[in-house]
Amino acid sequence: MSIKYEFPQNWIIYDKLSIVDQLVDAKAALLSLKTIPYQKRWAEELQFVQLKREIAGTSRIEGADFTEMELDAAIAVKDNIEKLQTRSQRQAAATVKAYRWIAGLEDDRPINEELIRHIHRLIITDADDDHCPPGELRGPDQNVIFGMPRHRGCEGGEQCINAFRLLCQAINIEFRNHDPLIQALAIHYHFAAMHPFLDGNGRTARALEAFMLQKIGLKDSLFIAMSNYYYEEKNDYLKALAQVRANGNDLTPFILFGLKGIELQCRRLAEEIKKNISKALFRNIMYDLFTRLQTTRKRVIASRQIEILKLLLEESHDHQKLYKKVGLIYKNINNPWKAYTRDLIHLIKLGAIDATKDGDIINVFVRLEWATEITESKFFEVIKKLPESKTHSFLSFL
Repeated sequence: MSIKYEFPQNWIIYDKLSIVDQLVDAKAALLSLKTIPYQKRWAEELQFVQLKREIAGTSRIEGADFTEMELDAAIAVKDNIEKLQTRSQRQAAATVKAYRWIAGLEDDRPINEELIRHIHRLIITDADDDHCPPGELRGPDQNVIFGMPRHRGCEGGEQCINAFRLLCQAINIEFRNHDPLIQALAIHYHFAAMHPFLDGNGRTARALEAFMLQKIGLKDSLFIAMSNYYYEEKNDYLKALAQVRANGNDLTPFILFGLKGIELQCRRLAEEIKKNISKALFRNIMYDLFTRLQTTRKRVIASRQIEILKLLLEESHDHQKLYKKVGLIYKNINNPWKAYTRDLIHLIKLGAIDATKDGDIINVFVRLEWATEITESKFFEVIKKLPESKTHSFLSFL
């Protein structure tokens, strides 16, 4: 038995008092994110990471299955999507194409029937067009059942055409009286509820939401991967959608769930940007202090330690695996391992790195806070006290 689709008497109903606190929190997180300074290089890197998370999330919600390498291959493809090995890859590649097209739209571009149809065409073409005509609404007797509990989309044919047209009208009239975050979530819900196409409805709904969020500044490096949140919380996501349907299209449960996701994803991205800022400050301090060492011997040691820090700024390492990565810079030293161990201990004493022991494995990582703790006088004071050649056991040191 499936739950029948009902036309909303009002397209955007919710309990304003119930959502006000979460709306304030979401908007505060958004404002905080938009005021953080960042470099263009970070922006490009973060945009790719967020897009990858978005594509993975929106595809996997629909049951797509691919490895990290398969996803990377799908994202890299710009043409000839149909040549990818699996349907999941083709779906991911087509969705990337849609999101990249959306990213190029003007912020004042209205959401109308043709725009939605075009997004659907991009999502379906070369991926699912063998059983779903791209951009074409469901015809008579073309009905769909989806979700848990099972729901029916609007009836194919005349009802589908009317529902689709009325939603587009509501987006450009009724929705404008509400906060843009509420509008984005309302579009997501109503499109998913009516399911106007044979396939690709969920992906299209989430793409429309992404476009609405883009209109208020969540784009480029500030693009947040809401689909990643929906995938991580898939049970609650489907539950919130079902609650709205069961309560006469009262959007309150889904708005609360969605606003929580917007807040969470904004804060996650803000933390990533802050981490990049901390790394940049660390690099500046590192080069400024280490390259000012005066003796030839200390400058040679400093150059080795800078190489270690550069690697650790990218990711933490098992100290033995780290040695394999930096081993070449020790090749002309009589006892390379001894010199490497001494360099690690020096960096720990400086406070630039730290290490934790897990059984026989020692994980080494940078302390990003070092850049805000260290002073010029303290740096040279510690350097002066460091032993020149004394051997330490790294294990006993820890």
